[in-house]
Formats: sequence, C-alpha cells, structure tokens
Amino acid sequence: MRKLVFSIAAVCALSASAAQPNDTVNAGLYRLFSPLTFYHNVSANMLAINSMNSDADEAVDRALMNVYLNRPDLVEATETQLQESGSLREDIDMPIAQTVELVEQVAPMPDEPEVVPAAEVEVTKPKFWTKKGDGFLQFMQNYVSDNWYKGGESTYSLLGSLTLEANYDNKGKWKWDNKLEAKLGFLTAKSDSLHKWKSNEDLLRLTSKLGLQASKRWYYTLQLLAWTQFARGLKSNDHRTYSDFFSPFNLNVGLGMDYKVEAFDKKLTGTVNLSPIALNYRYVDRTLFPNQNSATPKDFSWFPSRHGIDNEEHYKLDPGSQITADLTWKLNENVTWKSRFWAFTSYERAEIEWENTFQLKVSKYITANIFLYPRFDDGNAPDDDLGYWQFKEYTSIGLSYSF
Repeated sequence: MRKLVFSIAAVCALSASAAQPNDTVNAGLYRLFSPLTFYHNVSANMLAINSMNSDADEAVDRALMNVYLNRPDLVEATETQLQESGSLREDIDMPIAQTVELVEQVAPMPDEPEVVPAAEVEVTKPKFWTKKGDGFLQFMQNYVSDNWYKGGESTYSLLGSLTLEANYDNKGKWKWDNKLEAKLGFLTAKSDSLHKWKSNEDLLRLTSKLGLQASKRWYYTLQLLAWTQFARGLKSNDHRTYSDFFSPFNLNVGLGMDYKVEAFDKKLTGTVNLSPIALNYRYVDRTLFPNQNSATPKDFSWFPSRHGIDNEEHYKLDPGSQITADLTWKLNENVTWKSRFWAFTSYERAEIEWENTFQLKVSKYITANIFLYPRFDDGNAPDDDLGYWQFKEYTSIGLSYSF
C-alpha cells in the first residue's frame, strides 16, 4: 500500500513538472524519496485560501496528507525531531560561491629545454695518506753535594725525541707504512775530565714497509730498515771513539709476511713482521775507531771486533732471517706502553733488541717516561759479567706534543 501511494504521488508530481517544461524541478520532491516524515506545513498549505506553492508542491502535499490520514503507522519521524537533531553544517550561513577569474587569453606554457643540464656532482678525492707525529723534550737532573755521606756525583742530561709517520692505504690491497725516528740526548758529569758533554741517547732510524694484502690481517711485505746515529759515542775519561755518524750504518731488507695486531678492544695495536728472507748490510766509515792521539792507534786488542766488522774492513753483508714487532698498548687513559722488538740471525751470529717505553701522561703537555732496553749481540766481545747481553735504562720528565 505504501509503495502504491508514493508511486501515485510521484506520477502526479512529475506530471505537474512536465506541464511546465521551462520550470526547474521543485526542491520539495525530495520528501518523496526520504524516510516518511510528518511535516507541519503540509496541513497549513492544504487549508490556505491562496496557496503560493507550485503544482508539484501541492501534489506532494496531497500525497503526504493522504498518507497521514490513512496510514499514520508508516510515519517514521516528525519535523520537530529533525529540527532537534540539527543540520550537518551549522557553521555555514551563506552558500559558498567560487570566484572564477576570466582572462582573455591563457598565457602560453614555457618551452621545456631539449637537453636538461646535468646536476653538479662534487667528487671528493679519497684520502689514502695519513700523517701523524709526536715528540718530547725532557730533562733529567741529579744533584749530590761534595760532602754527601754516601758519595756520588751530580749529573745533568737533556733528551729530545721526534717521531714522524706517513702511511698509505688505498682501502683495497696495498699499503705503505713509513716511520722516521730521531732521538738525541746529552749527559754531563763532573767526574769526566775529558768530555764536557757526551751523548747518552743517539738514534736516527727509518722503517718502511710495502704490503700487499693476502687476507684480512696478513700482508705480503717488503720491509726496509735503516739506522745510524748523530754524534760520536764516548765513554767517561776515555779518549777513544766507539761509534759515530755512519759508523755503523745498518741497512736491512726483509721479504716476508706482516700481521696487523688489534686486541683488547683495539687498546693493543701494531704489526708483527716475519721475514724468513733478509739481508743485512753494515757499514763503518771510520778506518780506525781508536782516537789518533792514542799511544797505540792501531792496536785493536782492546776492541777485537768493530760492531761485528773485521779490522781494517768497512762493511759486512749478512744474509739471514729476522722478526720485527712494533706494538702500542694503551693500558689506561694515562699510561701507554710502546714496544719494539727486532731479532736478526745470519745463522752464524745473532742480534736481538727490545725497546720498551712506558709513558705516563701527567697533563696535556707533560709526560714522564721510563725506558728499558735489553740487547743481545754476539758479534762483539763478551763482557765479564753480562756476556753478550747489554742493558740500558733511564727515566725522564718533560714536555711532549702529538700532532
């Protein structure tokens, strides 16, 4: 019955609209398609003497009134309920109208370039070289008065050291490490009546290693070592010269493997080199080590071998094998241990050197050093007490700087 009533009302409304082809469809037709609602103005429009509604609105009103009177059970809501529920947008009072700007002619689109310029790319050259260095200047002093009850004498010494490194690593297969070390120290003592100053630390050494990576930590390596000293080597109250610049001069070339050390969370770092094939060249520039003022300048009985070189000779060439280790262990924030171990054997003689420097950081620019240096060399005459072993030790404090 409900469908029939709405069908009749719709036909009537559409017929009225068709009778007026120039009129727009009345907005009141939405009431035919929305849920059936009791509108207050339907009865008011039906009882009005002069109705201002269109024929379509009157047809819809008659259809709704017919339903209100005959089937009130179909009515789902009232106009009062709709007003209480509110509208969808209460904040909009006026209809929104879009402003359209009209122009006589549309501006032409710009032509795109045929070739788009390439973006500028900044290429940074990789830094394969790393350079660093450190040095210190330290002073050592010991004063003893002439009437000191235990005896002894006052000594003063000055020590300077400089280490420079330039290392190449192409982050691939090749690396080239270079280190230059220079140390020079002087000592004065009242008991030495012949020399006002004499050297107590003297070293000029170059270490160069060219490596081709074999695995993560191993490299095939060609190593070159060259070292000599700056000044004459003297002893207290002795006119003889025991060493000098290029007397001796050592040049060592070794072929082998190099191992990169990283342990204890990288606190222990360095390298260990094994060279089963090595060649050691030693040269002495001075013809005679005894001073020419000596009463017997050509008498070598007191010094039977000059650094392993026979008398009247200037050089010696020894093939053999060697091991080299250069390690740095940062024990804590203030204490660092630097160690260098070198051992060479020609299978007829052997040389072993183990340099140890314990560095205590007092402040940013002040450090204290303890240096321990045992050495073995059976190419020289043995000592009555130590045999072929030699030992050197000193402590110092002074300025230091790293860069």
